[in-house]
Amino acid sequence: MNNVELSSEDFLEEKKRVRNPLVPIGALITAGVLTAGLISFRQGNSQLGQKLMRARVVVQGATVVLMVGTAYYYGDNPWQSK
Repeated sequence: MNNVELSSEDFLEEKKRVRNPLVPIGALITAGVLTAGLISFRQGNSQLGQKLMRARVVVQGATVVLMVGTAYYYGDNPWQSK
């Protein structure tokens, strides 16, 4: 059997947030736009709600692109054994 020693860095997510600070910001913006869109639908303003839902898709896509881009940049490959 392989003896794998885990360091404290493996348990800390702080390192990933420092390397990739825009992803949590993108997630918060996505949640904010989604909330605003749902509120506008509830108030009966369907045109604004549709625009906000489309904006949510764009922001969500940008967040995913940031995640993939930084993973590629830093060379994180989850399928590669360490």
